[in-house]
Amino acid sequence: MKNTSNYGVLMINLGTPDAPNAPEVRRYLREFLSDPRVVDLNPLLWKPILNLIILTIRPPKVAKIYQQVWMDEGSPLLVLSNRLKDNVKNALSHKHGKDIPVELAMTYGNPSIESAADKLREQGVQNIVVIPMYPQFSASTTAAAYDRLMKSLKKCPHWPALQLMHDYADHSLYIKALANSIRAQWDKQGERRHLVLSYHGIPKRYVTNGDPYARRCETTSRLVAETLELSDQEWTHVYQSRFGREEWLQPYADATLRALPSMGIKKINVISPAFSIDCIETLEEVTLELGDEFKANGGVAFDYIPALNDTPDHVALYIDLIEQNTKQWN
Repeated sequence: MKNTSNYGVLMINLGTPDAPNAPEVRRYLREFLSDPRVVDLNPLLWKPILNLIILTIRPPKVAKIYQQVWMDEGSPLLVLSNRLKDNVKNALSHKHGKDIPVELAMTYGNPSIESAADKLREQGVQNIVVIPMYPQFSASTTAAAYDRLMKSLKKCPHWPALQLMHDYADHSLYIKALANSIRAQWDKQGERRHLVLSYHGIPKRYVTNGDPYARRCETTSRLVAETLELSDQEWTHVYQSRFGREEWLQPYADATLRALPSMGIKKINVISPAFSIDCIETLEEVTLELGDEFKANGGVAFDYIPALNDTPDHVALYIDLIEQNTKQWN
């Protein structure tokens, strides 16, 4: 199929170590946790803590977790992101009858944004639609990806035209895809259960200072509940993955799941709508850690509903996002 498209697509996810061992995890964590968008503490205070404590203690522990979820082809985040990218490219090219370049990049680690942008340039792409793979905007994720993108273009003598997407927290196809995945799980297990929607947390201070993330997460939860016709008593909205001692967005997932059985809620499904692709936070933290917390406190049934990953509904969503954001080039 000849490349006659006048635009290309750059999909950006967070990142992952290249291998499930301590040196690679250390390298990845150093890059990730050195970004002021992720940790905005004074560097004079943060750098010694990062280099002398965190990067000494955490890599071996995190490497063991990665070893539990690592796939034959590599890191789940990278493998599943690539599958989605390939399916989007094939569907998009087939629909338009011409080859449309689609590349995947990671804000931290490989493939880098620089390498993905180079691939698009090699294919003669002059116009790029950028799709951060974060359904809900946050300065700590989406804005960090755009920071890295702009940095990669610093030495580029001829910039492409860029269409930068904000998020898709309330997109009808996104809500439909989430609702369909929940219904499919209910059909599989033969019953509807209390639904827990668990989002990656950020420090509460970020939201106080203007980050719209919490509001966007709440919007997604509300729309999913409305689509499934759930009463307020049939679903719960929480935040996971907190780090450090300061207050993060609440309610906290671990404390909430410990309390649910005492409230008579002993069978639950958990979905993590902030993650477009399954990764260590969903495959280990939700499926194992939160599941164990729930069962240890009287929970009877716990099942995680996978991220949208490379499902047809997810592909359809991304095709729509791309087409809505490339109208000016068609």
